[in-house]
Amino acid sequence: MIASDPAGFLVLLFGMTLAVYATRAGGFWLIGRVTIGRRLQKILQAMPGAVIAATIAPILLHGGLSALLAVFAASLAMLAVRNDFAAVVAGVAVAAAARAAGL
Repeated sequence: MIASDPAGFLVLLFGMTLAVYATRAGGFWLIGRVTIGRRLQKILQAMPGAVIAATIAPILLHGGLSALLAVFAASLAMLAVRNDFAAVVAGVAVAAAARAAGL
């Protein structure tokens, strides 16, 4: 589609943008109509940690030494500075340096 039609990329990008917006807006709309009890509140509070663990676990399993070093550096930066952006920059910098060094 993209190779034969230059406008195909824009159509695809617009479609994906609509899909992402619909899922996010739909989630906010849906949670606005649900009574949040104590049990649901505990689930929602625990969810960010579970999402982070589910994201990092495959990286650690399949990323090799450079990924392990990057996650370690990001963790140290987060503990030291308590800034998400600094942790991401530290992780990316260490991953880039490790990959450049051949690890």
